[in-house]
Amino acid sequence: MSSINFNAGATSALETLRNINKDLQKTQNSVSTGERVNSASDGVSYWSIATTMKSDNKALGAASDALGVGAAKVDTAYAATESAIDVVNEIKAKLVTASESSADKDQINLEVEKLQEQLTAIGKAASFNGENWQISGSNTSTTAKVVDGFVREDSGTVKITTADFNLSSYAMFSTLASDVGSGGILGAVMTIALTSASTQGAIDGFMTTVETALSSLTDAGAALGALTTRITLQDEFASKISDAIDSGVSRLIDADMEEESAKLSALQTQQQLAVQSLSIANSSGQNILRLFQ
Repeated sequence: MSSINFNAGATSALETLRNINKDLQKTQNSVSTGERVNSASDGVSYWSIATTMKSDNKALGAASDALGVGAAKVDTAYAATESAIDVVNEIKAKLVTASESSADKDQINLEVEKLQEQLTAIGKAASFNGENWQISGSNTSTTAKVVDGFVREDSGTVKITTADFNLSSYAMFSTLASDVGSGGILGAVMTIALTSASTQGAIDGFMTTVETALSSLTDAGAALGALTTRITLQDEFASKISDAIDSGVSRLIDADMEEESAKLSALQTQQQLAVQSLSIANSSGQNILRLFQ
């Protein structure tokens, strides 16, 4: 039976076309964005995991940037330590020269004073972005920290991890008094002063002071070297973790472009057929009209 009030064929064809258009829009969106999960409505679980991991990966990237800043601080402090070792070795050589009975100790002391001034200059210059690890008193804490990671624990809580460097043990100076370094590893070296009356016993005492300072500077250089290794390894690890997170998120939300391409072609064909079917169904009213001609 045919009716002029209700066209069952057209209604069915229209519903089919709506569904095809809906699927086609979704597939086109997947093709254009490259993602099969673009919003929470596409898959709450995967979308939630991907959103959290993208956020964590961004924080991890920021931590990697902070590692670069930390590495620069360590490199600056290490360069200062190496330079200080060279200067202290020069002072040691001057003391050896002063041990010779005919040496002019007053003249040698002038050279020692210039070397001491150089040590102060090295300590003052060892600053990166306003932070100086070679003058512990210039910092608000006796421990310097370098951000080296971002961690999400099993409980869901997050925290920033740091690598520490003990300024109180390894800084060249503790303070600058009247623009002269004092305290710290080199504080005693800065008190060395030769005169024509200096005895061999006094010079031997100065040599002991220099050797102690060299030993401490060597320990400081070793600590900075170890920290550099830690930062380098952490930077490489962070890069690998970031790649792993990107790969995991990709598996969760990225579209299979081969599959989506085939689906798009099929849906476009179905859309054309559905439009044609709707057109045929709509023409049934014209057939009824012919009955009355």
